[in-house]
Amino acid sequence: MDGLPIRLGLTMWSHNNWQQSFYGKGTKPAERLEKYASVFHTVEGNTTFYATPTPSTVNNWKSATDDQFRFTFKLPQEITHRQMLRGSQSQLKEFMQIMQPLHERIGQWTIQLPAAFGPENLETLKKFCALFPPDFPIGVEVRHAEFFAKGEAEIALNQWLIEQGHDRIIMDSRPVFSEKLQAEHPHYDSLLDAQQKKPKVPVHAIATANHPMVRFIGHPQEEKNMAFFKPWVSKLPQWIEQGKQPYLFIHTSDNLIAPELAANLYKCLQKQASLPDLSPFPADDGVSQLQMF
Repeated sequence: MDGLPIRLGLTMWSHNNWQQSFYGKGTKPAERLEKYASVFHTVEGNTTFYATPTPSTVNNWKSATDDQFRFTFKLPQEITHRQMLRGSQSQLKEFMQIMQPLHERIGQWTIQLPAAFGPENLETLKKFCALFPPDFPIGVEVRHAEFFAKGEAEIALNQWLIEQGHDRIIMDSRPVFSEKLQAEHPHYDSLLDAQQKKPKVPVHAIATANHPMVRFIGHPQEEKNMAFFKPWVSKLPQWIEQGKQPYLFIHTSDNLIAPELAANLYKCLQKQASLPDLSPFPADDGVSQLQMF
């Protein structure tokens, strides 16, 4: 462990709408990661899912962070979605070589699998994960319905993850599916987009290893999130008491108020667990952080 009971982060570190509310007006895009990492402990690296970065970009990411920060990069979709983990050893090796400067700052290598990846593919997943060195942290996110049915398929998956010390990533998308949308809804577009793209899967709060990851996709209206986050206010401190270090990622359907929402939900957790304060937002010493809860 590194002294942090929990790692809090967002789905991205660069967002134009955070310029005044989070970074500060004079912040240049190239400076955003450094500003982000001064507050949050980790980030969900979606960028690598869509394209492998250049070596110079990887070195820039390293320069912008310190040894205490953790990235959780997704493996490229070419490997996880197009090839379904089959015949991808050379692509994995190439990707890992490019990412080598950041290997010591990886919280998890995220294997996000499509809904088509079902129980019949579990052996493929096992063989693929065996390609990683034993000290590489792995998180697996499944979306096939059978892996949530509490039957043989889910039991087999969970038992294998526990045996191998791999974390099962938990998606909590309930807030964005919490209402039937009408066209006049103030956040209709972003919520509709989230409902069409995000998986609507049951929330199984299971920790199969020492770093359970929760991806909480919040509603863009802050006050509508607390009812859904309340179970995590109990579960996350339980995991901490058991000696685990959870990773908590906060999204919203448009991510406009994600930094403020994350800071507020973290304050809720502080009421139940001994957690260090977050550093103030670079923009305004934390004055603008919402005081909803």
